[in-house]
Amino acid sequence: MTYLLALDQGTSSSRSVVFDEQGQIHALAQLELPQIYPQPGWVEHDPLEIWRTQLTTAREALMKAGITAREVRAIGITNQRETTVVWNRKTGQPIHHAIVWQDRRTEPLCAQLRQQGLSGTIQTKTGLLVDAYFSGTKLKWILDNVPGARAQADRGDLAFGTIDSWLIWQLTQGAVHATDVSNASRTMLFNVHTNQWDDELLHALDIPASLLPTISPSSAIYGEVSPDLLGHAIPIGGVAGDQQSALFGQACFKPGMVKNTYGTGCFMLMHTGLKFHTSANGLLTTSAAQTTPQAEFAIEGSVFVGGAVVQWLRDGLHAIQSSAEVQALAETVPDSGGVMVVPAFTGLGAPYWKPDARGSITGLSRGSTVAHIARAALESIAFQSAALLQAMRRDLAETGAAAVTELRVDGGACVNDLLMQFQADLLGIPVIRPAITETTALGAAYLAGLSTGVFGGLDELAAQWQAERRFEPLMPPDQASNLMARWEHAVSQTVL
Repeated sequence: MTYLLALDQGTSSSRSVVFDEQGQIHALAQLELPQIYPQPGWVEHDPLEIWRTQLTTAREALMKAGITAREVRAIGITNQRETTVVWNRKTGQPIHHAIVWQDRRTEPLCAQLRQQGLSGTIQTKTGLLVDAYFSGTKLKWILDNVPGARAQADRGDLAFGTIDSWLIWQLTQGAVHATDVSNASRTMLFNVHTNQWDDELLHALDIPASLLPTISPSSAIYGEVSPDLLGHAIPIGGVAGDQQSALFGQACFKPGMVKNTYGTGCFMLMHTGLKFHTSANGLLTTSAAQTTPQAEFAIEGSVFVGGAVVQWLRDGLHAIQSSAEVQALAETVPDSGGVMVVPAFTGLGAPYWKPDARGSITGLSRGSTVAHIARAALESIAFQSAALLQAMRRDLAETGAAAVTELRVDGGACVNDLLMQFQADLLGIPVIRPAITETTALGAAYLAGLSTGVFGGLDELAAQWQAERRFEPLMPPDQASNLMARWEHAVSQTVL
């Protein structure tokens, strides 16, 4: 039996999954990752805790699978994107907490970039809109605000990385400082046309090139894990940001194929092949996971608060004691009773891009209960995702491409049947949940397996993908349109 180990470092947890060459799971280990909130709108992680939890779960997954590191052909890494770490090359110690993708502290800097007229240049080169979401302004903030950071950077003593780079550095004990194209494409410093760091963008943000990792295709040999960490040297054969990895794990290899991941946030990606398309509807263009040096693209919409709204019901409102209870509570009422929850806790992402929006509950009546609010909160995940697909459909119409015929889904919240059925109803197309919902980790394993000869090519991987359940739309289209109109009205009321 051939095994692949996927390291899946996410926003709320670190996970490790052992797969075989059929893409079947043999073991999974997971540890929750503490969130740090220094002040409103700021979100941080401890990079050393990220590394500790990831290494611990890797060892535990191997133990649960009953195998040793010698039996693992390769490791694949997938990670929360945009989250920014800066560390000292000599000591390996971070100089500041990791600034998480959700963090909004650099919005004033983004406003300056817009005022300087750089929005067009940045979108043309990177496919991204100027937003605090991306890594470039987070890196600049660390250099400008951590005492001594600029001087250390000028001496070449510092290294920057997204979480993949941080893990590669730790796994190779400082021998490799690298990233892949999909993670690099989320920094606002990377030219997606040339697959290289962009000097003009580095200059605009005053970032020395010496901080940056080298860039490789997503499926490539990055180096070897130090033998003393897992008991044997294992090649690192695949790296991709979590959403591009999920697109790959869902076997969405052809233009027009779409997946949506329901995690802490929601992330919808459509593969567009070799074509770079600039969205006119608030979406991003990003690098897809690449198996060769040839640039490949996807368009993406990101919802900042997806499954996290269920955590808010649990920890903020104390409406439920565990996240698993939300479906049962929501099903105690036939619908939301006119209640709308817009969970704009950290602003609104695509397709709205309203950083100043704040969460709201509208449509309350004397008859409203916590069950109506829970159902509306759950439905907000589907409403936000439907707004993304509507934007993609408008972009497709402008390019003359074929219509979207199905949505492949994954992520923690996709196990919620109520949510998936409501999603299909709003979209008017089938929503398909795969047999293996760990598609983010599976994508990383596939990328690692391709580079090390476990798999012969994309056709072999596409043949492995299997559906577990297909949700057909049941709601009349007029009713779905009316609900979406009510959602858009609720969104319009969230900006302070």
